[in-house]
Amino acid sequence: MTKKEHPKQFGLLGKNIDYSFSRSYFSKKFTNENLIDHNYDNFDLSSISGFEQLLKNQSNLCGLNVTIPYKKEIIPLLDDLSEESKVIGAVNTVVWNNKGKKIGHNTDHIGFRKALEENVETIPKKALILGTGGASGAVRYALEQLNCEVKFVSRTAKKNQLTYAELDKELITTHTLIVNTTPLGTFPNINDAPPIPFKYLNTKHLLFDLIYNPSETLFMKKAKQQGAQAINGYQMLLYQAEKSWELWNQ
Repeated sequence: MTKKEHPKQFGLLGKNIDYSFSRSYFSKKFTNENLIDHNYDNFDLSSISGFEQLLKNQSNLCGLNVTIPYKKEIIPLLDDLSEESKVIGAVNTVVWNNKGKKIGHNTDHIGFRKALEENVETIPKKALILGTGGASGAVRYALEQLNCEVKFVSRTAKKNQLTYAELDKELITTHTLIVNTTPLGTFPNINDAPPIPFKYLNTKHLLFDLIYNPSETLFMKKAKQQGAQAINGYQMLLYQAEKSWELWNQ
C-alpha cells in the first residue's frame, strides 16, 4: 500500500501517552471535516527502537506527531530535517515527502510564539526556561527570534545552565518570563512543581506552563498567588497541531 492510498493513517509517537491531546483533537477534526478516510492513533512505544517495526506495521502512514520522550531520539531515524529542527535539535512532526522520505519538522516553536504573543503586549527582554528536554529548544528558538535573552534552568549544573538553587531574587526579578518545559505537575502528579523561589514573583511576571492537563497546574497557582500572570500550554498545542496538519497537506 502506498502513502497515497486510503485510509490515510496519522498518529502520535511517544511513551505513556493515553492522556494525549493529539488523538482526540485530530479524531474530532476528521469527523467534523468529514474526512472518513483519515485515521489518527497513539503509537505508544516503550523504546524508540520500536520505530522501525512501527513503520513496517503501518505502511500507510502519512504523518506523525512526536512527543516525550522521543523528540530528540527520533532524529537519527529520519531522512532529513527542516532548518528549524536542525537549529532546535528536536522534532515534533514527521512528514513523508513525495519521494517517501521521512522529514522531521518542529511546529512547537510556532505554537509557543503565537500563544505568547496573544498574552503579552510587549515581549519580555529576559526569560528563564525550566528544563532542557525536547520542548525547551523550541521555546529558546522562538524567544531568540523575538530578541528575548534566555537562560536555561535544570536540576544539574552544566555550562551555560543554571540550577534551581542558583535562582535568587535578582535573577527572578530581571527575568519576567518563566517557561516551564518540564513535565513536573502533569496529571496525575498534580502536586509537583518546578522548585523556583515563587516569593520573588510580582505583577510584572508571566509564567507560561507548557502543561495543559491539569488546566491550572501548581506552578500556575503559585504564580497567581504572587500576583503574576500564568497561562497553560493548551493554545500552544492547538497552534502546533494546526501547523502539523498544514505540513502533512502540502
